[in-house]
Amino acid sequence: MEHPENSAEFEGLTVNSGVGPVSIVNPYLKRGRFARRQLTAGDYVEGILRGDVSVLGQAVTLVESTNPAHQVIAQEVIEKCLPYSGKSIRVGISGVPGAGKSTSIDEFGIHVLKEHGGRLAVLAIDPSSERTKGSILGDKTRMEKLSVHPDSFIRPSPSAGSLGGVARKTRETIILCEAAGFDKIFVETVGVGQSETACHSMVDFFLLIQLAGTGDELQGIKRGIMEMADGIVINKCDGNNVDKCKLAATQFRNALQLFPKPESNWEPKVLTYSGFYAIGIKEIWDMIYEYIDFVKKNGYFEFRRAEQSKYWMYESINEQLRNNFYQNPTIADLLKAAEKSVLDGQRSSFVAAKQLLDSYFALLH
Repeated sequence: MEHPENSAEFEGLTVNSGVGPVSIVNPYLKRGRFARRQLTAGDYVEGILRGDVSVLGQAVTLVESTNPAHQVIAQEVIEKCLPYSGKSIRVGISGVPGAGKSTSIDEFGIHVLKEHGGRLAVLAIDPSSERTKGSILGDKTRMEKLSVHPDSFIRPSPSAGSLGGVARKTRETIILCEAAGFDKIFVETVGVGQSETACHSMVDFFLLIQLAGTGDELQGIKRGIMEMADGIVINKCDGNNVDKCKLAATQFRNALQLFPKPESNWEPKVLTYSGFYAIGIKEIWDMIYEYIDFVKKNGYFEFRRAEQSKYWMYESINEQLRNNFYQNPTIADLLKAAEKSVLDGQRSSFVAAKQLLDSYFALLH
């Protein structure tokens, strides 16, 4: 191609040769340089006891993993951290979807850190899709103040099909957080219904967040999540909604009178507040600390912790049996045939299940 600017009349002007195609990969990059070192159980425990939130986050991921090799290391880590756990106040926070749980936790956390000091861990459980099996894990985005606070640790986890409003490994995660020096643990459940109450079996105080217009005295006849609550708070008590919230509080108090007295002898209270405007937060925390002092004095605090440990022993047995059943290679082959026979209408689902279990028990002998 002729370039007129290179002619004699344009002396002093030249055209430089172009540059060839450039690789999209940095030629100076040393592959493997950034590979993360695989931590041992001892490394995890040392980092957790040091209060390193980065190591704590990795340990929680390890605990939540379904990889059998990861589970072996995770159980060793949990066992070594167990002697350093149990020194926190565990608060379960539940409520219907849209009740303002995440926004409220942001205000609750900032208040308790400011007034009582210490460190706070928030375990936010996000519902997993039944179709895609995925989770958004977006609760942390609503905790704008806590997410940047130096004394807080927020861990979103998928429910991954677990019932009860909590994740499969939330109980173990609490132990790791306590060993890392977090003396206040919030467990935010998914938006639960009336019968999903597993969160109650792993916390000291169970707080139920309600909205005005979602219940009346009839709720007192129904059994479920309301009778598990140690305290009920009605959110969004601001602006034109104040009168409705006060009416709802009266209705919930009347409903609670229909319940038998709890084992703790504590009479659950009903309070109103506004999570968005941070109104009434102090009264809620005064109620929680009043409850903790009350149950520690009458001995119920230690009794409940012991009962929870027993409950989770049985839950662990159930989970291990379930996993062992489905991971058995012989059963895995039989499952495919049984599933096909059920789909073809050759066997009922109940008969197929019984035959699979009989085969499994026969393998154990």
